Amino acid sequence: QVQLVESGGGLVQPGGSLRLSCAASGSIFSINDMAWYRQAPGKQRELVATITRVGRTNYADVVKGRFAISRDNAKNTVYLQMSSLKPEDTAVYYCNAAADVPNPYRNLELWGQGTLVTVSS
Repeated sequence: QVQLVESGGGLVQPGGSLRLSCAASGSIFSINDMAWYRQAPGKQRELVATITRVGRTNYADVVKGRFAISRDNAKNTVYLQMSSLKPEDTAVYYCNAAADVPNPYRNLELWGQGTLVTVSS
């Protein structure tokens, strides 16, 4: 079974930093684009950052300059380094990946289970 498992969420004070990780496991040929989304209470899920297999990144305007997405292709893992956190960054963060898997060969869109980030004093 192919899945994404996130870790690294928690409680942090405003201005603090936190690093999220998301690892893919199972039978995978390759993972293409990876991304982080978030969903705050009472709001729709929104895109935070994306990264291509070769490392090209894109960010939502509200996190530019504060968040950094990266990946380790050998480990099928994507990271989100969050700095200068604000209370409005409080949300459940989800990782997302497009994976090529075998038996039969196909492309799957994968979602993690979500990890809660709370920014509060």
